[in-house]
Amino acid sequence: MLIQVLKQQTSLQNSRHLTLEEHVMVFVYVISQKATNRMAMEDWQHSGSTISVVFTRICKAIASLSQTFIKPPNFDAIPNEIRWNPKYYPYFQNCIGAIDGTHIAAHAPADVANNFRGRKSTVTSNMLAICSFDMLFTYVVTGWEGAVHDSRVLTTQLEDPTSGFPHPPPGKYYLVDSGYSNKPGFLAPFRNVPYHLRDARRRVGRINGPTELFNYRHASLRNCIER
Repeated sequence: MLIQVLKQQTSLQNSRHLTLEEHVMVFVYVISQKATNRMAMEDWQHSGSTISVVFTRICKAIASLSQTFIKPPNFDAIPNEIRWNPKYYPYFQNCIGAIDGTHIAAHAPADVANNFRGRKSTVTSNMLAICSFDMLFTYVVTGWEGAVHDSRVLTTQLEDPTSGFPHPPPGKYYLVDSGYSNKPGFLAPFRNVPYHLRDARRRVGRINGPTELFNYRHASLRNCIER
């Protein structure tokens, strides 16, 4: 599938030393095994410069396809996952997706490494993503330092007119967790009330009151971004 897409929608071709299929295999090997250049050299019996060029070519080609596969949500339609589920409809009928941040292990120059150290003191890059309830990405932004809070990433994207952020129209909103502010266009759960699904499942039959029920349904629907 990936090879066919790269052949049809990019200018990639076989190189002097490797076919396009081998390019993709090297790329998948590196990202799946967290392989170093030296490891890839030994396993694929090619020079370090060849491995580096191959990996970079595939990485840039995949990035160039972002607008092909990552498209803004449909603001007019009610998602089927909501429309046909009485747990969510009509209560969340104006919801258009879920937002969350995630940290990706990264390498950074020593002089700026501290900027990339998150809560667990490891060097990471912070990524913000929006996905629809059928688990398709509708917006992604990468490259933020791991020390930056998720809410700041979102606020910056909202304020940047060139960010391409799919702003919800009036009356529509995204689901966010308690790390974000509850404001028009962004619906967060009740604070100081059990929220995470694992907490609610331990309390089956003991959900107390409307706020706990709301948080449970909110977490269940927003779980698409956690999978």
